[in-house]
Amino acid sequence: MSDPVNKNKTALITGAARGIGQAVAIALSEKGFNIVIADILSSADETIQLCENNGVETLFIRTDISDRDDRKNLVKGIKKNFNRLDLLVNNAGVSVKERTDILKASEESYDHVMDVNLKGPFFLTQSVAGWMIEQTDKDPDLAPIIINIASLTSYASATSMAEYCLSKTGVSMMTKLFADRLAGHGILVYEIRPGIVKTDMTSEVRDKYDTFINSGGLPIERWGFPEDIARAVVGLTTGFLSYSTGEVLNIDGGFHLRRL
Repeated sequence: MSDPVNKNKTALITGAARGIGQAVAIALSEKGFNIVIADILSSADETIQLCENNGVETLFIRTDISDRDDRKNLVKGIKKNFNRLDLLVNNAGVSVKERTDILKASEESYDHVMDVNLKGPFFLTQSVAGWMIEQTDKDPDLAPIIINIASLTSYASATSMAEYCLSKTGVSMMTKLFADRLAGHGILVYEIRPGIVKTDMTSEVRDKYDTFINSGGLPIERWGFPEDIARAVVGLTTGFLSYSTGEVLNIDGGFHLRRL
């Protein structure tokens, strides 16, 4: 006899110990989702507490998203504890360790960034999608969703972080591929492209982006915040794009306008 299915919807957010992922987890917990936090950090105490304050169950599973066994253990842990998964948010990612001219980028840096930002999310989605199909076959009323967090570097060149640009461009194609494959099972796939968001990842280039924004580089003249991305994720879970899949939301202050 299988374990009972949890009555509340369950969301898995990778990289949710801090930053954008933490904001997404908190926002979803406010909407009643049970939360699974997958992160390479050794703990996610703050995120857990903030989510549990909203009255939901929260599970932390330490996960290196680039590691095959970790991904298997992650899915196994969700099945054991909740026996359902309604939402996957592929958020975990790394930037280049050092911004380097494309002519000097190393294979080690390339492999690390691609493994975490593209290979890991691809194979996690593959595993999760198979389970989501099993769930929808049993209950057609379920409407699982997969959301990939890409970047404005899915299309904007940054030659000092080529590996990152390539990885996020791959995530954008991954969105299209899974959206195409899963639509027939009632599983929708979306992509969010954050712009310049104030997180630990952008802390080292804060001055550069301050100058860019203050000089009129963005139509909406401010930094983005993790909460901006979280609101977009919540919006996608409400069903307002239920007749769309593979859709891209640019949460970037209007950067995508490419204005003159």
